[in-house]
Amino acid sequence: MSGSDTPTRPLTFERLPEFRNKSEAISAFLRDQLTAHLETLRPILSPERLFGKSAGAKADAPLADRALAQLQQSYRPFAGPPFDLPAEFDPYWLSLVGNRVALYPWEYTHEATDGRQTRSISMTSPVRWVVSFNSGYTLSQLRQAILTKGERRPEHVRQFVVNALVAQLVVTHTPGLAGLFADLRYDVQTHPAPDLPKLPLTTLTSGLPSFRPSDDLILGATSFSGVPAFVELIDIDAIAQLEDPLKARLEERLR
Repeated sequence: MSGSDTPTRPLTFERLPEFRNKSEAISAFLRDQLTAHLETLRPILSPERLFGKSAGAKADAPLADRALAQLQQSYRPFAGPPFDLPAEFDPYWLSLVGNRVALYPWEYTHEATDGRQTRSISMTSPVRWVVSFNSGYTLSQLRQAILTKGERRPEHVRQFVVNALVAQLVVTHTPGLAGLFADLRYDVQTHPAPDLPKLPLTTLTSGLPSFRPSDDLILGATSFSGVPAFVELIDIDAIAQLEDPLKARLEERLR
């Protein structure tokens, strides 16, 4: 889901500030809500629950050996470009993951064109976040380190990758978690990072849809700001049609 799944709809430049302000307010509310939910779930999402002593727990876990083998297998592709991590997985890295859950905005690159010019625009979703464990790099910093020739901290790159792989395994091995978030109107999925091949990212997406305005408007707005970055806009009209999962299931039972 690089952003190609995001619908495009017309919007006038005059209405852009209104949609932008409302989108920012709703996105901030959703992020705060998710942060609170994830903090409540921190004991369930703790790597120690799955990996046992390998993650620093005092006791072992029933699936620890299997989970560690899966982690080592998932790590292997990152020894090559563009990550260039050490070939052998060091179990010590697992003890560095911790249990502080982090949320990062979902970002991708959109090639906007108006017939006269084409520009690469960094797009951000206001309704989708990557969930992982806190590390030295944010997702944006990782992309910057991998995709540019600037300075990179190899240990931060490595730990971000390890943390993302651990997050994927923790979510996979937590039955009922996807259903719980569905009841809260969030969809849990794993996607490859748009600009970072092979890296699986666990995402939480609100049931509230977002959209991209026309490329003409995006190019006009980014030219005005001087920054080649744009945040998708939330479909405000969709709030009235937002479905209640519990209501939908009860109505299905009564048919």
